[in-house]
Amino acid sequence: MSTLDTVSGNVVAYAPAEVRGAFVRRAYLHAIGGIVGFAAIEWYLFSSGLALPILETLMAGSWLLVLGGFLLVSWIATHVAHRVRSVPAQYAAFAALVVAEAIIFVPLLAMAMIKAPGVIESAAWVTLMGATGLIVVATVTGKDFSFLRGILMWGGVLALVAIVSAVLFGFEIGTWFSVAMIGFAGAAILYDTSNILHHYPEDRYVAAGMQLFASIALMFWYVLRLFMSRD
Repeated sequence: MSTLDTVSGNVVAYAPAEVRGAFVRRAYLHAIGGIVGFAAIEWYLFSSGLALPILETLMAGSWLLVLGGFLLVSWIATHVAHRVRSVPAQYAAFAALVVAEAIIFVPLLAMAMIKAPGVIESAAWVTLMGATGLIVVATVTGKDFSFLRGILMWGGVLALVAIVSAVLFGFEIGTWFSVAMIGFAGAAILYDTSNILHHYPEDRYVAAGMQLFASIALMFWYVLRLFMSRD
């Protein structure tokens, strides 16, 4: 949800149709590439046994701190990607985000495998269907959802405050928090897709795909937590 720097490049909304089409395809393909890369890293971590030491390290602290770290990593990486002009630097930020999120996801995925076998696949399908539906809505309607920026900023701050408060005062953030965060992630996907169609500079297709990937990963995280709470 970073502010887009439209000074460093021509805004894609004002580009010729073929340029806009190519930009949108590149952005979506990069988001898909991030998802595939994330899945491949998770497969490697669990099949190689590296997931266990990662799990032990992350769970040595507070689980709620892991939740906060997930939000913070997403914000830092996308913040960096939106402010660099170099395409290789954007790719480096994207790769760092995918690896960091794959590592942070390890405890949640491990808990899901143990407590609710099969729930990961269900949560993944629901997330992909939900995200695809939202992307289609934003694309077909062509509506500018930039008005969601303020809501998402405040929502993100409130989410972090809730997590920090839970750590400090020892209360649980349960089902309703997950539901609220799924709604937050859905709004973020609409906002990201709208920016891809209307507001990104032509040279930021990597950052655009990265932002969309981060929002889809956020939705998957909380859909999975919600599904686990029901089992």
